[in-house]
Amino acid sequence: MTTQIDQQRLVKKLGKVAVLMGGNSAERPISLKSGMAVTQALQHVGVDARACDVTSVAQLTEIAKQYDRAFIALHGRWGEDGGVQAVLDALKMPYTGSGMTASALAMDKLRTKWLWAGVGLPTPAFIKVSPSAPLAVSLFNLTFPVIVKPSHEGSSIGMRKVDDLEALKDAVTFAQQYDDEILIEQWIDGREFTCAVLEGKALPLIELKTDHDFYDFDAKYQSHDTQYICPSNLPTKQQADIQKVVLQAFEVMGGRHWGRIDLMLDKNDQAWLIEMNTVPGMTDHSLVPMAAKAVGMAFEQLVLKLLALTLKVNR
Repeated sequence: MTTQIDQQRLVKKLGKVAVLMGGNSAERPISLKSGMAVTQALQHVGVDARACDVTSVAQLTEIAKQYDRAFIALHGRWGEDGGVQAVLDALKMPYTGSGMTASALAMDKLRTKWLWAGVGLPTPAFIKVSPSAPLAVSLFNLTFPVIVKPSHEGSSIGMRKVDDLEALKDAVTFAQQYDDEILIEQWIDGREFTCAVLEGKALPLIELKTDHDFYDFDAKYQSHDTQYICPSNLPTKQQADIQKVVLQAFEVMGGRHWGRIDLMLDKNDQAWLIEMNTVPGMTDHSLVPMAAKAVGMAFEQLVLKLLALTLKVNR
């Protein structure tokens, strides 16, 4: 158990902390909420933390001169796709979360799934949309319903579930507003779960129940009807088996410090990996704080632990 004296020593070691938030991605509003929540929590436990709305490399360069380490609360492109991580690596500034390679890979849904499938981990069948091939031909190994996704967006932005070819064409056009790379994934009819990873351990699974077709942007951040069952009511062995797969998936991706993996459980109780988040949300609706709370870890303890992990990173 961490004593008051231990915490004071840790806070002193951490020095000045920049909480990086905002950015230019479609997830900017969520990032601002996450960043402010993290900043307030760190300040509450005595950390000299400041919220920094960053949108450029020049800003990061100045921040690295003034602060000792960074807590990354940027979601989406640039902040979560390896861009910021690469800059901070070059500036030799310690930061929370995964490094450049794992961040870039996790932000790319297509390549994440290619990797998982390549090492034999369970992920739903999928295809990359080819601009030169008719959609009817490209559906050779999938059956309706399917879900259409931009490869590089988070928070379910640009995603649609479709039941027929006409709707598929509209969904692809819609997704192309957000990304040049689009994937079509087999829809899994079943229960939706997420599993947080913290310092090499899987936290309790959370089951997500929503009236929406899936856990979309509205269900994540705006709806008050979404139900979160944490810990889930899965049998102990089944949960442990799923957590083992999640940890394998996280390790294969090269994840570090923390993250979250979303999955589906079909009607035959087969778990399917959907995607990985290297900078999960930290708002009042967010899932990692919820899972941490289930094992007795308050929000302030969680953010302090994540920041403390930056002390172990060699630069």
